[in-house]
Amino acid sequence: MQSILLVAHGSRREASNNEVRRRVARLQTTAAPLQRDVRAAFLERASPSIPDGIQQCIDAGATEVTVLPYFLSAGRHVAADIPHQVRIKQDEHPDIKISIAPYLGSAAAIDDVLLSLV
Repeated sequence: MQSILLVAHGSRREASNNEVRRRVARLQTTAAPLQRDVRAAFLERASPSIPDGIQQCIDAGATEVTVLPYFLSAGRHVAADIPHQVRIKQDEHPDIKISIAPYLGSAAAIDDVLLSLV
């Protein structure tokens, strides 16, 4: 089974974290027929953490985990922090394929999304 772990920054404001969780619930509805599991994790200030989120995917039966950074730019978190957290879990589970998808802001479709908002 493939799992997708949507990774957001995390906020002191629980309503923001819940917004991410609601997005994941909507994505899960779309991904379920494709036999993909979608979960949320947070870099900081909310749970589960990235390592805990990856572990939840593995515990649920994932043989492949794709970490999807829910970030608009390739700052320190995207370039260093997330890969570091993923490496820790990859070292613990060499039999599981754990990869990092391109971050949200790098998607070409983001231009259309932004323009649709105005």
